[in-house]
Amino acid sequence: MSAVNSFDSLDTLTVGDEGYQVFRIDQVPGYEKLPFSLKVLLENLLRTEDGANVTAEQIRALGAWQPSAEPDTEIQFTPARVVMQDFTGVPCIVDLATMREAVAALGGDPNKINPLAPAELVIDHSVIADLFGTADALERNVEIEYERNGERYQFLRWGQTAFDDFKVVPPGTGIVHQVNIEHLAKVTYTRTVDGVLRAYPDTCVGTDSHTTMVNGLGVLGWGVGGIEAEAAMLGQPVSMLIPKVVGFKLSGAIPTGVTATDVVLTITDMLRKHGVVGKFVEFYGEGVASVPLANRATIGNMSPEFGSTAAMFPIDDVTLDYLRLTGRSEQQVALVEAYSKLQSLWHDPSVEPVFSEYIELDLSTVVPSIAGPRRPQDRIELTQAKSAFETALVDYTNHVHSKVDAAVEGTFPASDPVGFTPEDEDSAHELSHRHRSSAPTTASAPIDVTVDGKEFTIDHGAVTIAAITSCTNTSNPSVMLAAGLLARNAVRKGLTAKPWVKTTLAPGSKVVTDYYEKAGLTDDLEALGFYTVGYGCTTCIGNSGPLAEEISAAIAEKDLAVTAVLSGNRNFEGRINPDVKMNYLASPPLVIAYALAGSMNFDFEKDPLGTDREGNEVFLRDIWPDAAEVQATIDSSIDTAMFDTQYASVFEGDDRWRSLPTPDGATFEWDEKSTYVRKPPYFDGMTIETSPVTDIDGARVLAKLGDSVTTDHISPAGSIKADSPAGAYLMENGVDRKDFNSYGSRRGNHEVMIRGTFANIRLRNQLLDGVEGGFTRDFTQPDGPQSFIYDASRNYQAAGIPLVVFAGKEYGSGSSRDWAAKGTSLLGVRAVIAESFERIHRSNLIGMGVVPLQFRAGETAESLGLDGTETVSISGITELNEGRTPKTVRVTAAPSAQSPEGKSTIQFDAVVRIDTPGEADYYRNGGILQYVLRSLV
Repeated sequence: MSAVNSFDSLDTLTVGDEGYQVFRIDQVPGYEKLPFSLKVLLENLLRTEDGANVTAEQIRALGAWQPSAEPDTEIQFTPARVVMQDFTGVPCIVDLATMREAVAALGGDPNKINPLAPAELVIDHSVIADLFGTADALERNVEIEYERNGERYQFLRWGQTAFDDFKVVPPGTGIVHQVNIEHLAKVTYTRTVDGVLRAYPDTCVGTDSHTTMVNGLGVLGWGVGGIEAEAAMLGQPVSMLIPKVVGFKLSGAIPTGVTATDVVLTITDMLRKHGVVGKFVEFYGEGVASVPLANRATIGNMSPEFGSTAAMFPIDDVTLDYLRLTGRSEQQVALVEAYSKLQSLWHDPSVEPVFSEYIELDLSTVVPSIAGPRRPQDRIELTQAKSAFETALVDYTNHVHSKVDAAVEGTFPASDPVGFTPEDEDSAHELSHRHRSSAPTTASAPIDVTVDGKEFTIDHGAVTIAAITSCTNTSNPSVMLAAGLLARNAVRKGLTAKPWVKTTLAPGSKVVTDYYEKAGLTDDLEALGFYTVGYGCTTCIGNSGPLAEEISAAIAEKDLAVTAVLSGNRNFEGRINPDVKMNYLASPPLVIAYALAGSMNFDFEKDPLGTDREGNEVFLRDIWPDAAEVQATIDSSIDTAMFDTQYASVFEGDDRWRSLPTPDGATFEWDEKSTYVRKPPYFDGMTIETSPVTDIDGARVLAKLGDSVTTDHISPAGSIKADSPAGAYLMENGVDRKDFNSYGSRRGNHEVMIRGTFANIRLRNQLLDGVEGGFTRDFTQPDGPQSFIYDASRNYQAAGIPLVVFAGKEYGSGSSRDWAAKGTSLLGVRAVIAESFERIHRSNLIGMGVVPLQFRAGETAESLGLDGTETVSISGITELNEGRTPKTVRVTAAPSAQSPEGKSTIQFDAVVRIDTPGEADYYRNGGILQYVLRSLV
């Protein structure tokens, strides 16, 4: 039980024949006015109160929460469990394995390193859509997945046996967030503590930003970096400030022809404009009861896209019905209802909670939408899609021409907002000739292509990828069955997908396949090329697989701005496919519609998709399924038995998984020849005592970056180029080009990941003019020549020169990629100075011993006159040694030998973004892992 019980909150709840120990929040004054999510946090503090990390003062402060006050009270949140996917989960387990050895080296017991909070890992990020459009695509892709990832999977199998309270869902099962809502989540969690069965709210943190999907079930959880997740697994609470909570009132009903995807793109657009970074969002009002659970999950899933920490729905009868449908036991459902009502966590639409801010959406006003071409918050009404694409194409082509002109004149623009990458071997004059002769206007750059005997012409806007993919939508039967019914209607009219479109279907769980079969829609989807390619994230995380070689060559020859349409949640440039310049998010039925259209340069209102067998023109409105038919299909094709069947042996895996040779023992036997799993250097030379924090003196700028630099830019997950440092490393270690796999799959090897840091092909380092990719200027050389970032880093570290990064707004947005922070640290970067940070990445930087500093409001690198050639010193950090965190530090940027003539010294104050005492402790220890390790020893 809790070591301290200041509020006398301990009680017993009896459900059926079972008694549960509970901590009642109604013992805390002020509980009744708290929003749902803060009530969950209140119970968490009551249950974990120990008088040290969690105090009665913190509990009182939460009960007395002031909605409009700026967050300033730190609390320690202890999640019930941790969920992971394999890209971010493998390095977590690598680190735990390394910590076991480090504990032994410091004189401790390696078996102390075990998850203290239950941890579940779902292998879903590794399957690539290499094959598509054929009946054996799924089987072959899984075979290739095992061939590529055998070493990683063996390591995870070892982890499953070596660590207590750690479970692995094998490949080919589903996407982590869908498996979470359909099976792993309990809503009310139970665990035996000191011999007593305890009930409390199910909460979780996950190593994927879309962990927030579970918010749709009324489960408080969000994405954290792998670094924070490891600490949570090891019993360390998540340090946080009591947040502001934004109330989002839902009213009305979704109109005919509008999907849950359209709703979530509208909400994303609204909340991005409102500003919810660092806040919780809660949905309330009379309209909530009419929102199906799958739609709630879709909305919760997109929380990182609109910027909030969590996006909560309350618990109600809709929640209970979903738990029953997905095979949870009647005892569990009864417990959820009884516990939620006891703790005031049950939704009462007649009561309007108190929130920090308010926003409202009438669902009847939502219209069909897509988002793109580069960010999920850039919503476009479907009726405006063609004109919006034309505008984006003009921007792209104008940029190409300005870049060509600049190349010829030798004066590239300093910033480069559009993703255009010339081939490395092209000279400026060759570029000029090619663009002036082949792409003089935006109107057309057609090229004839022949693939597998089929001849066709592609142009700017050609949809080269149409992918039903990602947790956001594949878990939602309303949009998945709408896609199937639209496919059926299209096939009946005689329509076909265009031959240049790579069509892929990646369900989020095998239940989707079951209900497609039962509804009789599988054959229609396959008739349009939408064969299942895998049960995993695929295209949404960049695992789209290659385009046909002939199409890829044609795109390169004409520098075509081709497109991808995916039912995903991320469409950042360079993420989906290296050949594809523009990416659009859309609902699953619209993905199919665009496969039929074949181009973004298409108006669904005016342009026919083709002709039927009688020669009549067919428009999208002619094949769009009726909402009542979609609902009837849901009712007739989905049942509890499907969930029972698919999840009965979810951790056992198929023959491939079970037959993997698995090492045993408490510590892992590292293979020095492995290019997938290697022992990282985080604890090399570590002592039991901490070293004092030091100021930064004489640093050089590794990269000067603009706005919206994502973790994809910092640590790409996609393909590894042969001519990159990571590619060179793999070839030196005997790996053939065809076996490179992706950065994401090699996250267990720090040697690959350091070389891959800042290696995105679309990264634009403003130290160089008009150059894209992982390059910088190496100021260890007299003239500061262009160099790979990794190579420059090695030279700086050899010379004992620390590094800093300058950046703009929203630095580190996107996926919660721990390697974006790990790689930054291992490159020798001591500080990142940005205009603003994404929440998780800021925290991860601290967790790796890198200090995040923020320009003061109104100041930027440009306004201060910083060009990145300076020598940078930062003073005031040493205050941390005295037990306090400085609010600001003094930055001095002095001209160097490579600076322009006449440049003067620049001094400014930067805000220290170490926001809590817990984060200060991590930084003083050199990182969160070192802090945890010392605390355990």
